[in-house]
Amino acid sequence: MTKADVINHFDPNGLGLRNGRFIGLPFELEHAEVVLLPVPWDVTVSYQAGTSTGPENILQASAQLDLFDPDIFDAWKMGIYFSPPDQGILERNAELRPLAQEYIQFLESGEKPEGSPLMQSVLQQINAGCETLTKQVLDQSLDLLHAGYLVGIVGGDHSTPLGLIQALGKIHESFGILQIDAHMDLRKAYEGFTYSHASIFYNALSLVPEIKTLVQVGIRDYCQEEWDLALAEPQRIRPFSNRQIQEGQFKGATWHTQCQDILHFLPEKVYVSFDIDGLDPSLCPGTGTPVAGGLTLAQVAYLLKQLALSGRTIIGFDLCETAGLGAEWDGNVGARVLYTLCNWTGRTNHRV
Repeated sequence: MTKADVINHFDPNGLGLRNGRFIGLPFELEHAEVVLLPVPWDVTVSYQAGTSTGPENILQASAQLDLFDPDIFDAWKMGIYFSPPDQGILERNAELRPLAQEYIQFLESGEKPEGSPLMQSVLQQINAGCETLTKQVLDQSLDLLHAGYLVGIVGGDHSTPLGLIQALGKIHESFGILQIDAHMDLRKAYEGFTYSHASIFYNALSLVPEIKTLVQVGIRDYCQEEWDLALAEPQRIRPFSNRQIQEGQFKGATWHTQCQDILHFLPEKVYVSFDIDGLDPSLCPGTGTPVAGGLTLAQVAYLLKQLALSGRTIIGFDLCETAGLGAEWDGNVGARVLYTLCNWTGRTNHRV
């Protein structure tokens, strides 16, 4: 069957099909432009676990979505393929997550790993497992990118897209990152975990010199060390905190104007990293580390639209920290965010 045949035999106005595909779409890998790579991993989360089944939650909830996008007519026709989750990753996550919980409780009780050979061994195991995961995501991402696909990571915790970001650094000479998040994620080896979810952008900036700028939006929970790092590198790190955004609006600034200020610091090629806790927690109550405040879905959709209309190209994206199975509302919102990311990525790459 050709892609045209697949499209002609599919009713986009019909009921949501539970066919194991994102939003019930009919596409196989060979017919897709965008490939979603689920990474069911939440080993290093420091508060609420469960995001390892976030990708499956999003996939199941997506059957409730309608396909019509008023900004991008027939966007669904470009083809979106949600890859099956890697069972090996799920198994390693199930093995390492309890060890990480034990280690985190050890730290929170005031103990030091230097005095415990057992905890040192646990930490080494976890760091080795996280390094293996990152390398696996890097290799999978490179294979897909070289095959001509646009790639989005579906986490899992926010450590999961590092491999894709590294892969993009091997393909593009330079690019920027638009990060939507409640946290700066600039901690060095948070809690001793080299690849902690709280260290994703410390690692990305350290390991991927091709990243020209990191623009952070919705930030509202961070430590002094992270803030000092941003101040020390103003040409590379530009935070737009939730407080800054709100105070600007109290003084009369429109969200449109603020979006233009945000986009000003981004180069022509942009990677979008979306931690769902960047949204108001009423939209994602089960996320791993919820924080009061945050953006509305409409604000984020408008920012992404302005990014696309600015002429910039979205070279890849991730959606992380969506709550796992049992948190249907979180999955529903996550699926909507994911579809928006897919559609604007396709549009900016002239795939739709």
